[in-house]
Amino acid sequence: MHTEILTTGDEVCSGAIVDSNAAHIATRIEEIGIKIERQTCVRDDIKALSGAIKNMAQRADIVIVTGGLGPTVDDVTSQSAAKAAGVELAQDSEALNTMHAFFKKLNRPIKGMNKKQALLPQGSKCLENTIGTAPGFCMAISGCTFFFLPGVPIEMRLMLADKVLPRIAALRGESDDHYMVKTISVFGLTESAVNEHLVDFNEKYPAITLGFRAKFPEIHIKFYLQGNHVKRMENLIESAGKWVYQRIGDNVFSFEEHSMEDEVGRLLRRQKATLATAESCTGGLIAHRLTDVPGSSAYFLCSAVTYANEAKINVLGVSPDTLNRVGAVHEETVKEMAIGVRRISGATYGIAVSGIAGPDGGSDEKPVGTICIGLAAPDYVEGYRFHFPFGDRRMRKLIFATKALDILRRKLISYKFEVESIKLSHKE
Repeated sequence: MHTEILTTGDEVCSGAIVDSNAAHIATRIEEIGIKIERQTCVRDDIKALSGAIKNMAQRADIVIVTGGLGPTVDDVTSQSAAKAAGVELAQDSEALNTMHAFFKKLNRPIKGMNKKQALLPQGSKCLENTIGTAPGFCMAISGCTFFFLPGVPIEMRLMLADKVLPRIAALRGESDDHYMVKTISVFGLTESAVNEHLVDFNEKYPAITLGFRAKFPEIHIKFYLQGNHVKRMENLIESAGKWVYQRIGDNVFSFEEHSMEDEVGRLLRRQKATLATAESCTGGLIAHRLTDVPGSSAYFLCSAVTYANEAKINVLGVSPDTLNRVGAVHEETVKEMAIGVRRISGATYGIAVSGIAGPDGGSDEKPVGTICIGLAAPDYVEGYRFHFPFGDRRMRKLIFATKALDILRRKLISYKFEVESIKLSHKE
């Protein structure tokens, strides 16, 4: 099924707002076995938008549109869809009812400007928005099915999952042809290095299309497989996944598209272990990522953001002599930080980081991008130093935090990745 994405909005087209909606839609559509043929962005202009809709209707089977369903004058997607279809706008009773229900939950009346959002193209079908004011709608134009969704990401994602994907699956119908996608997440190698390790993959697995996606600081290896025998396809992808692990080893941290913090949490749960962090240059980023995982209270105890040397001394018990002798960015210092946060929290493990995120503060001995990581456990304490010279301050903080989590992950698996049954991410 020829499927396209259309995003609308002046700020999206200019780059002032990152088009995360298109990326999310493409990923979810891919998961149900449909490839996106084209992505288009059009500004908030009725003539330009209706023209784009007409053109897409001539070549596509399905189009997913986001944006321009709000109450303001620059929200013109509904008008543009009506013009492209050659119909008028009319107040949709179902859309108005869903809006009344939403505003009732807020204990607020519907304002006149919001009622504009209940004007939908004649012949369209309302798609309920349970967490926002803008109803979506779907309609056929020249034989192509269009789904119009709000541009607010959280609203769009929920409606895509609940209202759109089931309808697309029904439109697709039964098929003997199946499409599978598998993602293997890698940290610690560049995209070119991963490619070098897998250079003969196509000879070994010619039926699988291999792809790479950089999601800093990770590399995602993608398997794409199409066929008519599900079990055989599953076995082939499992075999290919294990072959990749043999080539890349512990740089693979997930076969399930889990984040690094997800994997660390899973391993801590399995060992019934706990963790505390002491952060300087990352400013709490490690703790933030860990606590973004639901249920992390089962293993994460506390975080100490000890940016100043005085805090390292007074909170964590780092020796003033150590700081005077080697400085804040040193393996000995982070070892003492890790010991200190483990002691005051009672955690099984303590992670500590101190580094130079830049753009200033570097030296010949400790250039910008230097990170020292300490790991304290019941029976050992270790310190590490790395240098990541690329990127800006935000990117360095991100890779510093990821590297710290990866060191703990590798310790938790004792340098031997668990190649369990590789579950597939696909829809038939």
